[in-house]
Amino acid sequence: MLFYNQFIEKKSTMTINALIFDVDGTLANTEHDGHLRAFNEAFDYLGLNWYWDSKLYTDLLNVTGGKERMAYYIEKYKPELKDDLGFDDFANIHKKKTDIFISHVANGLVSLRVGVERLIDEALSEGLRLAIATTTTPQNVEALLTSTLGKDTLSRFEVIGAGDIVKKKKPAGDIYQYVLDKMGLSSDECVAFEDSEIGLMSSTSLGLKTIITTSEYTKTQNFDAAMVVLDQLGEKDNSFEIIKGQPTSHSFVNIAYIKELYEQDR
Repeated sequence: MLFYNQFIEKKSTMTINALIFDVDGTLANTEHDGHLRAFNEAFDYLGLNWYWDSKLYTDLLNVTGGKERMAYYIEKYKPELKDDLGFDDFANIHKKKTDIFISHVANGLVSLRVGVERLIDEALSEGLRLAIATTTTPQNVEALLTSTLGKDTLSRFEVIGAGDIVKKKKPAGDIYQYVLDKMGLSSDECVAFEDSEIGLMSSTSLGLKTIITTSEYTKTQNFDAAMVVLDQLGEKDNSFEIIKGQPTSHSFVNIAYIKELYEQDR
């Protein structure tokens, strides 16, 4: 009985200390006008007779990591190849694609999603810690955040887990475990934000309560394990739509709504 009472007391006093954000499709609309465009431009620049349209890219997004995505494309779709491609070739193509992506970001072709900047500001003002857990490269993260939120933005995120910093990418939970370890927090103290089923599998594998904001490529995916599934974070004059979840008086995601969802999901 004593153990049970201690368990209930601990559960009732657990609080949210940090928000952990995915990047592509979650913080920003990076896929169609960002990564997909950059991949195709890199292929063209390097003389590869490859072209990824939106339908094909939807399938390719089931694989995380740009180099891994290209390898999957070759294995499944068997495009024309001038020579056998090895890891170094994939790395070179991906580097060119990253350079192009960063250039597009710098030129304002990639924008933050609705409500992101507001939520980041509110979280910091209420003393919450912020982190990033993504499979995209650190260079992409830096370019995106500095171009959309200002050059001092990186310092607002205590930990940035990105790219090849872990061996296994999403849907494995390694990147989230890396972030939690660096912050010295348990999964019960954090809420994650994702836009894809693969991302949700990664976060929930560690027990992280997760909010989904669907993107153009993930609307039909399975999000049963999420606390709530929304079309966007919303603003005061631009309400979110609840795709899956309990009704609420809130019309945009703020800290109060996150705490409401957290309590409902316990």
